[in-house]
Amino acid sequence: MLFQDSEEINFDQILEFYKHHLHQKILPFWLNHCIDHKNGGINNCVRDDGKLLSTDKYLWSQGRALWVFSHLYNAHDNDLKWLNIAKPIAEMLLEYGRNDKGEWFYSIKGDGSPAQQPQSIYVDAFCTYGLTEFAKATGDKKALKAAQETFERVSPILDDPSSLMTLPHPIPKGFQAHGPIMIFAHVFHELGVYSNNLDAIEKSLELANQIMTLHVDQEREVLFEFIPKQDSSLDGNIEKTFIPGHAIESMWFMEKIYRYHETREKIDLAILKSWSHSPQSKIWWPHTESIQSLLLAYLITGAEWTKMWFRKIHDYTFSHFPNPKNGEWFHNLDRKGNPSPPYLETLPVKDPFHLPRSLMYSINILKQISTQNS
Repeated sequence: MLFQDSEEINFDQILEFYKHHLHQKILPFWLNHCIDHKNGGINNCVRDDGKLLSTDKYLWSQGRALWVFSHLYNAHDNDLKWLNIAKPIAEMLLEYGRNDKGEWFYSIKGDGSPAQQPQSIYVDAFCTYGLTEFAKATGDKKALKAAQETFERVSPILDDPSSLMTLPHPIPKGFQAHGPIMIFAHVFHELGVYSNNLDAIEKSLELANQIMTLHVDQEREVLFEFIPKQDSSLDGNIEKTFIPGHAIESMWFMEKIYRYHETREKIDLAILKSWSHSPQSKIWWPHTESIQSLLLAYLITGAEWTKMWFRKIHDYTFSHFPNPKNGEWFHNLDRKGNPSPPYLETLPVKDPFHLPRSLMYSINILKQISTQNS
């Protein structure tokens, strides 16, 4: 569904289109190609056509998949089939996912034995995210306990973000990265609100405030990915790094956190900063984050610029990324909009996360817009 030049946006039609796209184009790809019925979890080393490349399982993606299938049950349609998919993923993570120190492996083999040792704090985040959502769906005490244990281990480590292991994106020496702070602000908020863990809620707010005060340059209206810890003589080009997808995703995280704390001025600031610069990348996930965030901005503000940008991003995205032959989306496009090989050799995965998450959240936002406009 694409817009004509002068066509007014019909949000009810967009709502039905997104529902259809999620259930007929996206989820069937994962159900038909990627569920490991023998060992549990999903096969996430697959090509865009669904061909299996490896049975190794990157836990970054397993935690994300667990969140998606659990959230489908929690907030979308309460269909038990999603929990039947989520449960083996959770069981695999709880059984094989951590070493004796409680650190999450980067990847495991098909049989559950370690493949790559812990080397990315992002894995801790996504496994906590998924286990929290699964516990919310099922009341599973082991899942919640593992999420709480990861919070207790990781929380003090985040006090020095420059020392974190963040494969596949190492932090430049001497800099603090926005990425780990962003994801843990969101993950700890979700864990804290669900489990009434006040320490997690407080830590989430602390991390959110770091982003808004240290990484967001209000004068230049940009969110910088890296800031120097102390030495101002470090490479100045690193300080100029701006990642549009991260900025947009981060700001809807901030909106959710500050809405919980009823801090209206921070909500307004988050909405404005996420759209000070438009996304120019040709990777699928910044486009999914953009669609959801623009709908959220429209719901909150009703501003015309949100509709203008939504039309542009929606039309480009749905005319280039969907894979008409195999379903799901192409993850990477070249500058001309043609499918291209994956850009990350250290994380050769395709996983059900940004796209289904964006569609689920967008569907919920569109329902609110429909109610608001009726």
